[in-house]
Amino acid sequence: MDLRSGLTLVSIDDRIVLPTANIGQVLLLIEVSARITARQLGGYGILDKTPGDAIGAPGIWHKLQAPALPVSDLAALVGATSDNLATNVLLRHIGLEAVRERTESLGLARTALLDLARTKRGPDDAPQLSVASTAELAWLFSALSRGQIVDHVTSDRVLGWLTLNSDLSLVASAFGLDPLAHRSADHGIQLVNKTGIDAGVRAEVGLLSGSRTDVAYAVAVQFADSSLATRLQVIEALRTIGYDLLEYVH
Repeated sequence: MDLRSGLTLVSIDDRIVLPTANIGQVLLLIEVSARITARQLGGYGILDKTPGDAIGAPGIWHKLQAPALPVSDLAALVGATSDNLATNVLLRHIGLEAVRERTESLGLARTALLDLARTKRGPDDAPQLSVASTAELAWLFSALSRGQIVDHVTSDRVLGWLTLNSDLSLVASAFGLDPLAHRSADHGIQLVNKTGIDAGVRAEVGLLSGSRTDVAYAVAVQFADSSLATRLQVIEALRTIGYDLLEYVH
């Protein structure tokens, strides 16, 4: 979606609901940010981790000694590394139902954070961490860029957390950016993105700005992850989309 003209540039099966793994954490970040804006939650409020919250990767908090962190730091960890432990601590404090209500209030009907992060999903658990349609994800990020998700302060705070994202392995691998330091423009390119990676799932949503224009994009692939060759084909396809986006904006 071209953010300057509002035109949809490419649309392929964009209303089909697919698993999107950690991308659903964006919905949690929106609820956290909205509560901070409304002073219902303090960004410096300290939340403790418990043994039940910890499930390991992705993320780094489970490897750190700190037993508790401020809410804003937890949100930064989610934005930077899709931190599962930070996600579960925030969800335990805020509640999945509140995230669902916020998601519905935004008009998202095909996008949802379904569950806590889990190591294994049993028959009584949601089959995926999150699901979405790429049309709704692209709209969500375009609305964030315009400050329309709750308000400008809330939207900008969410985007700030997402600029920390260190995963540039999919679509964004085509942009030539430093995965650990790309909060400011580099050769005229600026990126905000969030990835979702799980067995048989590769997805990404983002905002890409260049010298010519700005776009919001979303891509999701569900595939039989039966071999390394198959997985690499999917990643290469996503990178190819990235090259097309880069050529369009730059």
